[in-house]
Amino acid sequence: MEIGIDSFASAMYGSHELSSQLAMEQLLERIVASDQAGLDVFGIGEHHKKEFLDSAPAVILAAAASRTQNIRLTSAVTVLSTSDPVRVFQSFATLDIIAKGRAEMVVGRGSAVEAYPLFGFNLQDYDDLFKEKLELLLQIRKEEFVTWAGNFRPALKDQPVYPRPVQEKIPIWLGAGGTPQSFVRAGRLGLPLMVAVIGGQTERFRPLIDLYRKSGLEAGFRPDELKVGLHSPGYVGESDHAAIAEYYPGYAALWTKLGKERGWPPVTRQHFDHLIEPEGVLVVGGPETVAQKLLRHSQALGGIDRFTFQMDNAGLTHQQLVRSIELIGAKVIPWLKETQSH
Repeated sequence: MEIGIDSFASAMYGSHELSSQLAMEQLLERIVASDQAGLDVFGIGEHHKKEFLDSAPAVILAAAASRTQNIRLTSAVTVLSTSDPVRVFQSFATLDIIAKGRAEMVVGRGSAVEAYPLFGFNLQDYDDLFKEKLELLLQIRKEEFVTWAGNFRPALKDQPVYPRPVQEKIPIWLGAGGTPQSFVRAGRLGLPLMVAVIGGQTERFRPLIDLYRKSGLEAGFRPDELKVGLHSPGYVGESDHAAIAEYYPGYAALWTKLGKERGWPPVTRQHFDHLIEPEGVLVVGGPETVAQKLLRHSQALGGIDRFTFQMDNAGLTHQQLVRSIELIGAKVIPWLKETQSH
């Protein structure tokens, strides 16, 4: 199982707002720390809001590429519905060149919708936009000279798209939330699947992941081509008690704030305790507890190939985040490797 981090490039630590320059420098330091700790992947999301600095993830990843050696660098996710697939491919092909073959992307429709009015798209076209643009992106990845026509972008006639990446087939994961059609689409296209689980119990996604695998096999893809990744909020502390004490206040504040905007009830400690139980979505605890939970999630979902922590949105300091990354590399990953080798 590959282990990584996803970040939304937050410029907030609880109620303390950082300058954009400091927040970005600290983010890049955490990517370097992840590389040095032996993590497999670091992802940058895409938002267009004041509190996040990730509106241009490929730029951040390119800066990180020049400072790192081994870690794979990916979007998490690229909102493809509101982007030009030609420019997305060019950006990540350029990143792949800078990173010497370490670039990936996760593409999706976007759970936050601020990009649609910003770039002049209609939310009523939410799925049609994604379907068409994904088709074009995959064609560009496959063919240097592209002939294509659709409804939302001018046609291409034997048009070359440059640069080409170092990797012959740059990995493109499909990000999914909870709609069956997304899981079926990923399976039929043979794309690796990244599932975002942010609430409830992780095992409830098993029927959808089974649907993905079934769709992929029926489309002629091998089981080893149908990779499954899982993205969830989480944090590793020195112990269970320390992790919970550090993580809970910021988590409760954030989700209570979001709840006011979206009509959810405030977060209570009872609710939080339920989410950190073995079947709950939050991967929070000491190294062994976290490793055991990741293994349990993998078993419940029929095996997962990648897990990424979303940990920089709970009011944690830069120092706490770096220490968590170090614990993941020094204790969680070795524990998983040893357990899975037996």
